[in-house]
Amino acid sequence: MGNAESSAYQKRALRLQPEEKARIGVAFEKMLVAVLKEDPAAKKIVTLEKFKAYVSESLPEAMAVRIYNAVRSVDVEDKASAASENITKEQLTAFVSDLYRGNVDERGDAILRLIAENAQVQGSQVRQFAEELIIALVHILQFKKLMNGWSSKTTREAITGGKVLAAHFLSELKPSDRHLLTGPEVLEYSFEKAEIGNWIYRVPLVSAFLMAVISHGLSIMYPEGDIHKGLGNLVPRCKGTKRAPCNTVLGLVPVIYINSHLPNECQHRWRLLFATWAHGESFSQLCAQIVYQGPTLLVVKDTEGHLFGGFASASWEMKPQFQGDTRCFLFTILPHVEVFMYSGFNNHYMYLNSGQQTMPNGLGMGGQHDYFGLWIDSNFGKGHSKAKPKCTTYNSPQLSGSETFSIDVLEVWAVGDPPDQEERAKRSILDSDPEARALLEMSGRVRHSEGLRQKSRDVEEEEDLG
Repeated sequence: MGNAESSAYQKRALRLQPEEKARIGVAFEKMLVAVLKEDPAAKKIVTLEKFKAYVSESLPEAMAVRIYNAVRSVDVEDKASAASENITKEQLTAFVSDLYRGNVDERGDAILRLIAENAQVQGSQVRQFAEELIIALVHILQFKKLMNGWSSKTTREAITGGKVLAAHFLSELKPSDRHLLTGPEVLEYSFEKAEIGNWIYRVPLVSAFLMAVISHGLSIMYPEGDIHKGLGNLVPRCKGTKRAPCNTVLGLVPVIYINSHLPNECQHRWRLLFATWAHGESFSQLCAQIVYQGPTLLVVKDTEGHLFGGFASASWEMKPQFQGDTRCFLFTILPHVEVFMYSGFNNHYMYLNSGQQTMPNGLGMGGQHDYFGLWIDSNFGKGHSKAKPKCTTYNSPQLSGSETFSIDVLEVWAVGDPPDQEERAKRSILDSDPEARALLEMSGRVRHSEGLRQKSRDVEEEEDLG
């Protein structure tokens, strides 16, 4: 390749650090020898057979083929030539450079190559790509042991969660003229490169997923010994207790999606505070576990199979006033995925109250008294999502299968670092609930001072786990 012919390649190569180019070179050399028995004439080229052998454990075959076809279609000589039959180190380097260091157009072009070989792609092809991308991500997290404590029983969950999340990703793909498309129309509509580029900008998780898949699937860009590099807070670290392990009704894919919408300081760690499958169906137990625990995620599965919840940006406090701030949001996971942020209409972010005769008793988020966007009644087991046409605080629709629903599973996760232990003890629920204080004394547990409390069993167990 002459200097004039390689100018397109040189431009892309200069965007990468020397150590990054070196790791790409090492990976390519390993691809060359991935097949032990081969035609001697093929020792200097990477065929599809070699590529699939190199990534046979780290990537599902469907994603491996996509990446191979995308790389071999890269033009490193600035000529309008057809895709080569095999891939070269220059093509791999250029593809990685476009994906990681390219501008919006270059990154969009790289992703377009992964979706289809044509300049235009249909919505159905985008959805299929998104589904395979999500499955590949979960596969890598399991293979590289990057689950951060979450259950690895996710194969079926990944397929189900991948389809639902892929449908949400597709809903963010808009025509340039911004005319609205119905579900079937989106699948049949042909999108151009500029529209794909705008889609990548609107849905940053697509790029995050793809970079994780490319980096860890091909073992490039980051040192082998630093396997967490490049993932950031994509998968939060899970902290359970002895009687409540790191399982969740959400599944790993929705965990990743919801986590991406949390404030940055809350994305690195989830701690299970309450789950009906571990703590039973009790509103008083729910309150005892979640007050003064910092920001939390409430997750509800109703008996009709709908999965939804909300993010509370501040510690829950037992009082007959609304609390929280504009970072709170509601979300739905099944039957579809969406997050509903603060609308600006009112400040009814979150509410927790019990034992009052003149005020609603229960846990609520958004809307107004008796018409919450999400409500868990103090008579545990029931709730409502009254949003006709929308919840005023979050502009969210009805989240549950029916306006008034029955709870199948309820979980509450603390997100981010736990609050200061002494501050949490000083601001105990006992200080604001005389009835709870009387019950404590009747049970024989000693109140050593007005400021300090005995630790809950779950807190002790969590500390035992380290």
